[in-house]
Parts: sequence; structure tokens; C-alpha cells
Amino acid sequence: MDKLRILIPKGRIFDEVALLFAEAGFPISLSDRTYRPLIAAEWLDGKIMKPQNVGELLELGSHDVGFTGLDWIRESGAGVHEIMDLCFDQVRIVAAVPAGLDEVALKSKRLTVATEYVRLAETWLNAAGFQYRILRTYGATEVFPPDDADLIIDNTASGRTLKDNGLRIIATILESSTRFVASPAVLEDTAKRNRIEELAMLFKAVLDGRERVMLEMNVSKSQFAALVTGLPSMRSPTVAPLYGDAGYAVKIAVKKSEVPGMIPRLKQLGATDIVEYDLRKVVP
Repeated sequence: MDKLRILIPKGRIFDEVALLFAEAGFPISLSDRTYRPLIAAEWLDGKIMKPQNVGELLELGSHDVGFTGLDWIRESGAGVHEIMDLCFDQVRIVAAVPAGLDEVALKSKRLTVATEYVRLAETWLNAAGFQYRILRTYGATEVFPPDDADLIIDNTASGRTLKDNGLRIIATILESSTRFVASPAVLEDTAKRNRIEELAMLFKAVLDGRERVMLEMNVSKSQFAALVTGLPSMRSPTVAPLYGDAGYAVKIAVKKSEVPGMIPRLKQLGATDIVEYDLRKVVP
């Protein structure tokens, strides 16, 4: 089988993707001045590209799979197959104006709109009935108003940068996050499709593992039934008898968010020697 050709995004998404690979068991090493990372799997061939280009390159079939934001998939209009939402680098694509600008006045003039998202901007502006001209930007879009633009369309995680630059959000156009996507052509190759499914399974196991911890505890025989009845669990808890028939050892995988309220309840139900530890992967 030929190597699976994978596009890894340059910029802020790179660190998240590299960590995901490392936790899945395939560390990535990348030296300066190179766009060809070394991945600890002989069947993977990686290349670093800007996320803006990933969708179109996959559509062309020059690569098999890659990572990019939903915003850049929609912006490019690329025909790709989404394998999974990785749920990191979550941003909103928003329209924003100077804080003191009257929104009614926006439709009374031909707007200068600064954005990196030309396709998304045109679609939204046309639907909203604005008159406009697009000023294409290449980063730092928030600095254009009020001198050089009336309105911007840009990505934001918290909205803080926009607010710090005197801007007010008037609409959310798209909610985006990083997606693992494939070229439609590669899905016709059974061997490569199987490899992609294996990667997706490992990535999901890592992401699920980040959300859960393992709790271990001991409980006496007399309190065992009440404890087990009150336990949340992915499936059934793991139970083993303690040495000397003194009770039971119980293990459960639970969501991290549940732990602060759960441990006091477990103590009330008779649990002792409670231990919490992180999980690397969770495969149902």
C-alpha cells in the first residue's frame, strides 16, 4: 500500500494536531525550515501547509487526509469528506463594526468590508441586503476600522481582541472548529480507507480519554450494593474482591466534570481509599 499522504496545518492549529498525534502513539518531529515532518509511523507521509489550502488540495487529490477549520472548508468551497470534528480551536466567524456606529446607517451607504473570508462575507452581505466592496486582508483585520473599513468579518474565540480594538459584534456567521477531513478519491482505496478509520478511532480514543478519569476505591461488603447503585459509569464498574474477603475494589471511568461532586458522595456511600488518575485513551 502507498503511504497515506496527510496535510498538517501550519500556525496555531499545528500544536494541537501534533499533540493529538503524539497521544495517539505517532509523535511528530519538525525541524526549522522544513515542511516535511517526520511521523513515527512508516505508513504516514506528512506535509505542512496553511489551513486555508488544505481543503482544495484534498479536493484535487494530491493528498489523502488533512486537518483544517470548518471556516476554511466553507471559505474555499472545497469538496471534502469530513471524518470527525476534533472540537479544538473553536472560533466564531463574526461581523463587527466600530462600537459607536449606528447599525441603521450601515444600509444607507456602500460599505468597505475588510476580511480574509471573501466567500463567506459575500454570502452573508448579500443575504443581509448590504451594498459593499470587499477589502481583502491578510491577518490583523481588526485594525482596519474605522479609518479603512466600515465593517469587518473575522474569526474570534472570545471576542476580547475585537472589544479591545473598539469593535462590536453584530452577527455570528459561522461557528467553526478543527476537522479531520479526507479527499473523496481516497475513500475508493480500501487499504487507505482502513488506515484512515484506524487513525480516527485512535484520535477519538485520545479525545475521550482527555474528558475522563479513572476512580478506584474500596468498599465493605455491607455497603457495596448502595455504592454500586449510586455510581455513574461508561458501562458497568469493574469489581474485584479484596484480600481476606474484606470487601471489594471498584473502578469506574467518569467525566472529569463529575468528579468534584462525586467524591464527597462516594465517601457518604462508604467508599474508602479513593484514587483518581488520568486516562490516556478510552476505546468503548
